[in-house]
Formats: sequence, C-alpha cells, structure tokens
Amino acid sequence: MKTKLLIIGGSGLLGSTLIQYARDKYQIHTTYNKNEILFSNISSTKIELLDDRSKIIHLIQDLKPDVVVHTAAHPSVDICEKNPKIADTLHIDITKDITAICKEVNSKLIYISTDAVFEGQLNKKYVESDKPNPINYYGKTKLGAEKIVLEADPKNVILRTSVIYGWHKKSRFTNWILETLSERKVVDPFIDQYNTPTLVDDIAKSILLIITLGVSGLYHATGKTCINRYEFAVELANSFGYDKNLIKPVTSLEKKQGAPRPISTCLDSSKLEYMIDYKFSDIKNGISFILKKSKEEIL
Repeated sequence: MKTKLLIIGGSGLLGSTLIQYARDKYQIHTTYNKNEILFSNISSTKIELLDDRSKIIHLIQDLKPDVVVHTAAHPSVDICEKNPKIADTLHIDITKDITAICKEVNSKLIYISTDAVFEGQLNKKYVESDKPNPINYYGKTKLGAEKIVLEADPKNVILRTSVIYGWHKKSRFTNWILETLSERKVVDPFIDQYNTPTLVDDIAKSILLIITLGVSGLYHATGKTCINRYEFAVELANSFGYDKNLIKPVTSLEKKQGAPRPISTCLDSSKLEYMIDYKFSDIKNGISFILKKSKEEIL
C-alpha cells in the first residue's frame, strides 16, 4: 500500500519537483491555484486558498493523507508588508485550519518556512536554537505559522529554507539572471543581502527522507554557501558562459524594496543533514546540477 501524500501548492517550484521525485513510490494528490498539474497518474484539485478556505479542509477530510506537505505562501514579501491581512489569512489562518484538520485525521504535516524569521546578522549562520526576530511582516506571519504547526502535533515538521532555485520555469532569481544575460542586457542584483540559496532537488529529496525516517521537529534546510545575490549572479554567468560584466551590483539604498530585508539570514542545515544522512549542495555544485539539466533538455 503506497503512502498517501498531499502536496498543497503542487504547481510551484518545490511542489512540482517533489512530485517528480515521489510519483513512483507515493499515492499523490496535489492542489493548485492557476496552473493545472500536468503529471500523468497524479490527481489534483484546484483551490484558491484565499477565496475558499473550507475547500482545503474538506479535501484533507476526504483524502485522509498520511503526509501533507504545505508549500503555499505568498510570493511577494512586499505585498505582505503593504497588505498584512493577506499575509495573516494565508500564512496564519489557513495554516491553522490545515494544522487542525491534519491532527484530526492523523496526517503528518510538513510546513515549508523561511529564513526571513531572523533579523539578519553578518558573519553568522543561524541554527535552530537561535531566537527568531523577523523584521518584515512576511517573516512575522511565517513564524506565527511555525508555532501553530509545531504546537499542534509532535510529529509535524518545519523546514526553514531560502532562495530556492533549480532548472525550472518557476525558479525566479536564476531565470531572471540567465534570461537577461542571454539577451546581453544589464542585470542589477543586490550586493548587500546574503542568504544560503537552496537547490530545489535537495529539498525535495530531503522531504522524502524525512517521511521515510519518521523525522519530526524544526530544521533548517538550505544550501551550504552564504552568498549575496550579486555573487550568485556572477557564479551563474561564469557557469553558463555569459558576460559577467553585464552584472551591476546595487545596494538596498539604491534600489528600494517595499518591505525591509535582513542583511544576512544564512542558515546552518547541519542538524537536518545529520538526521537524514544527506548533504545539501553548495552553490557551485547546485549551479553545476542545473547546468547539466539545461544541457539534457537540449539533447
């Protein structure tokens, strides 16, 4: 009997990659908002979480999945800052609904969180025991969701991740850099915002190991390299053979954003790596992986 897996947000970068790795061994159902799921032998339900909160509750009641992976979050930190009610509803209220019904039907819940729960300190990699202190509303609501999930059931899991990328149409940062450079146009990533970018394939594989091994609790799940967006862009240009002189670094003062951003929210994933015996990619290996996939697509 295959494990029943529900992926909330199955058409996104992480959700769709997780489907690719899990489809042969799991009985998968996914939800989507606008982009229909096109995988064969995968059932799906269209749900606009902000419009119809009850639909996800009824779906979980009907399916009674063994595991629910909750990837849904608002894609814009700036919109969350400007419209806090949207962030409250999507991150807090709907997560509370999902958590409650998962407990009722005895489903393990894996919630995807963010490095934005930290205020940001240079020359530091945050570990799970460090005290969160988010400086924007997105981070505050994601932290609130974490507490709901962890307090509801000891078997639940929180994965804090950062700047997820891959060879995928939904990989926003890498696509922006590569597409702009391929057109020989200037691109202007930040030089004063540091994260630990994460290969999406690593997160997908780690989720499946978490399920298999019965791991629970709070973990950081990011790549190994603490890097700013400018340095990330240069690594991409070097690997893909584009002109790195087209990459012009900017600071947060020069290029304003709607919500405050931490200077550095690099995470240490050693705890999870030890628990599941898996190593996350550094930036060079991660970019080499997506370069290889790009060449396979051409063949």
